[in-house]
Amino acid sequence: MKITDAKVFVGGPGKNYVTLKIMTDQGVYGLGDATLNNRETLPAAYLRDYLIPNLIGKDPRNSEEIWQFFYRGAYFRGGPIAMAAYGAIDMALWDIKGKLANMPLYQLFGGKSRDGAMVYAHATGADLPDLMDSVARYVEQGYKAVRVQCGVPGMPTKGYAIPETKGGQGDFITDFSGIIPKTEIWDTDRYMRFMPDALADVRDRFGPDIKILHDVHHRLLPREAAEFAKAVEPVGLYWLEDPTPAEDQNALKLIRQHSTTPIAIGEVFNSIWDCNTLIEHELIDFIRIAVTYGGGITPVKRIVDLAGLHHVRTGFHGAPSHSPISMAAQHHLNAWAPNFGIQEYLVLGTPDCDALFPSEHVMENGMVNVSDAPGLGVDFDETEAAKYEYAEGSHPIVRLLDGTLWNY
Repeated sequence: MKITDAKVFVGGPGKNYVTLKIMTDQGVYGLGDATLNNRETLPAAYLRDYLIPNLIGKDPRNSEEIWQFFYRGAYFRGGPIAMAAYGAIDMALWDIKGKLANMPLYQLFGGKSRDGAMVYAHATGADLPDLMDSVARYVEQGYKAVRVQCGVPGMPTKGYAIPETKGGQGDFITDFSGIIPKTEIWDTDRYMRFMPDALADVRDRFGPDIKILHDVHHRLLPREAAEFAKAVEPVGLYWLEDPTPAEDQNALKLIRQHSTTPIAIGEVFNSIWDCNTLIEHELIDFIRIAVTYGGGITPVKRIVDLAGLHHVRTGFHGAPSHSPISMAAQHHLNAWAPNFGIQEYLVLGTPDCDALFPSEHVMENGMVNVSDAPGLGVDFDETEAAKYEYAEGSHPIVRLLDGTLWNY
C-alpha cells in the first residue's frame, strides 16, 4: 500500500481551516487538520512545498516511522508551524489505519474508558449580570461545566473573550478580522480586586455541582498568580487556566506553594518537551496541549500516558482554531484516556460547517458521544470547500494602561 497524492485546502465558514487529504493506491483516504490560528498559510505552505513530496510512495500504515522521519529528520525541530503540519499528516494516517481496520480510532487505542466525555462551554458577559444570564443558558442546555469570563468594571476595554456589549446569545468569538491586530487594554489591579468576588458570586448563584473554570490568559506575574489562586480557593474552581505565561515554568512552583487551586496549562505547547517537567513534578493538574499543535495523535498519546503516571488529567484545547477533524481526533483520545478530565468545546455545528465536515459525533447535555464510524469518523466535502478561500486575520494584542505591550 502506498500514498499516491495529498492535497491541502485552506478556508471554511468563518475560519481558515487548513485541511489535509492523503490518498492511497487502494482508494482509502485520510484527513488531518493543520489549522494554526491566524497563521494558517504557513503550515499549508510547509505541507505543500516540503512534506507532501516526501510522503508520496510511503506506506501510510507506518505512521510511527513517518512521524519520526519528519520530526527527527528535521535539523530545526518543533515549533507550532512544523508541528501543526506533522499533526495533520499523523491524523490522516491514523484515519487511514482505522478505515483499513474497519474500526473507530478509540478501539485501536485500547477501547473506551467511558461512554461520554464531559465538555465545557464558554459563558461570558460584559458585566456580572450578563455573565449570570450566559451561565444560566448553558445550565439549561445541560452543560455540567462552564468557563466564565466577565468584563471588569472600569477596564478601558472588556478584555479576553468578553463582548463589548451585553446580551450575547452563545459562545463569544473574538474578532480576528484584518491583518493589523486590534488592541485590548489590561489593568491587573482592577482584575485582581474584582474577579475573585465575581467567581464567588457565580458559585453562590449556581451551587456546588456546576464545574466552574476560569482563564487568566497569561496576564498575571507569578506572585500575582499565586495571590489570585489563593483568593479563589473558596470558589472551588474546576481549574484556573494559564495564570502566567507558559514559558516561565518555575512560576508554577510558586503558585503550587501558595494554593491548592487546580491549574490547567499547555494550549500553546508543541511537544512533550514543553510539558514533561510540569507533569513529572506535578506542578499542573490538567494538560491542555492540542492534537494539532502537539504534532498529532502519535506524540500526544505519549503525553497522555506520561500525564497519567503523575495524576495529571487531560483538558485538550478546543477553540474554533481546531476544525472538526482535530476535534474528532481528540474525541477518540477522550473516549480512551484513563486520565481524561474535560474537553473544551465551542459550538462548531453550524449548517455550513456540518456540510463541509460531515460527522456522526454527537454533543448533547454537555457530553460528547464519539462516533463508531471507522477512522476519525469525519469526512470532508471538496465541493463545499470550493466555496471558501483564505481571509487574512490576526490575534489582538494587549497593552497596559501606560501603553506597555503585555501578554496575550
